[in-house]
Amino acid sequence: MFYEVKPVQNFKCTINVPGSKSMTNRALIIGALAGCGTVLKNFLYSDDTLYMLDALRKLGYIIYDDKKAKTVVIEKPAQAPLKNSCFVGNSGTAIRFLASLCAVTGGEVELTGIERMKERPIGELAGVLESLGAEVIFIEKEGFPPIRIKSKGLKGGKVSIRGDISSQFISSVLLSAPYAEKDIEIEIEGELVSKPYVDITIQMMKEFGVNVENLNYQSFCIKAGQIYTPMGYEIESDCSSASYFFAAAAIANGDVTVQNISPKTMQGDIKFVDILEEMGAKVERGTDYVRVIGGKLKGTTVDMHNISDVAQTLAVTALFADGPTEIKNVYNMRLKETDRLKALTNELAKLGAVVEEKNNGIIIHPASSYQASEIETYDDHRMAMSFALVGLKIAGIKIANPECVSKTFPTYFKELQKIYG
Repeated sequence: MFYEVKPVQNFKCTINVPGSKSMTNRALIIGALAGCGTVLKNFLYSDDTLYMLDALRKLGYIIYDDKKAKTVVIEKPAQAPLKNSCFVGNSGTAIRFLASLCAVTGGEVELTGIERMKERPIGELAGVLESLGAEVIFIEKEGFPPIRIKSKGLKGGKVSIRGDISSQFISSVLLSAPYAEKDIEIEIEGELVSKPYVDITIQMMKEFGVNVENLNYQSFCIKAGQIYTPMGYEIESDCSSASYFFAAAAIANGDVTVQNISPKTMQGDIKFVDILEEMGAKVERGTDYVRVIGGKLKGTTVDMHNISDVAQTLAVTALFADGPTEIKNVYNMRLKETDRLKALTNELAKLGAVVEEKNNGIIIHPASSYQASEIETYDDHRMAMSFALVGLKIAGIKIANPECVSKTFPTYFKELQKIYG
């Protein structure tokens, strides 16, 4: 199945994007630990969040949801020890966050996913949980899912985690750490990747009543005995999802306003509009909206270590800029839903661009013209959403497996249609 994008320019539209996946899955873990009474509003209904929701229910949490109202209510916590087998598709946040939740709550739980999930490393997180008192068994391949977690709770103590693989390992431990028997101190080995996502974790924990001591991202200290307070919580709209529409305006001389996005959001991906502004687009920042107006673009060099989820969006935007664009310091993109650097190199070259793939980055040299192509998406939602933007300027762009956007933004192509009026 393919989705063919029709060229269009000089459009003006207003877009709504769904709630943040990152915040939704963090809020589910916090709400589960808080117990009854947590109400999550602007809940994102997507593959990743539904896997998390289903897993929590299988573990015994009583959760009610109203899809029309985008609201989820956590009515009752699960009773330890937890027992079940949970399938989480290719949701990295789900398997990583659930691992710590199961370890701190206690029981015996298996976590598994699709074949690609079995290629995504989890050994670093498993080692930390074992240091804290849990037992983690690799069912098939050492260091990778599926895993079985056997635990009577986490004792606490001092542990170290490599910072260059995934910030989700750190967030996973942070979210469950307050419920360990003793304080937990996490030391970071090397430089921490995707710091804004750890900031989201810490900020959300604080809003629910738990404090984390952040020592310059080199170590984190969480006092035991803190508990999350059940509350009503509004999930912010997703800045990663918004990036595609900001890029659409920049690429095709459009005028796009995305509502329910605050320029002061805790989400690091809001910085994508700063990059577009540096490249030549005009950006208007309102209290609860961001507007981007296209202009003549120039290439840029940018370190996207902390905002790698919008690197594919920038790579596609770079096709229509004057001069090359280099995306640096994003090795962790190779460990996502697919090897995103390799996937970008393949599909950008297919269009006619000259691409230099580096170990931890990519350089895109724009071509004077591009050719119609069928874009392989590698079952990666961000490949589908970013490469659809090429079709706004180039005829004959067909996106394979467009339904993969359901991972984080099921209504993406419906929103994209607003560009055409």
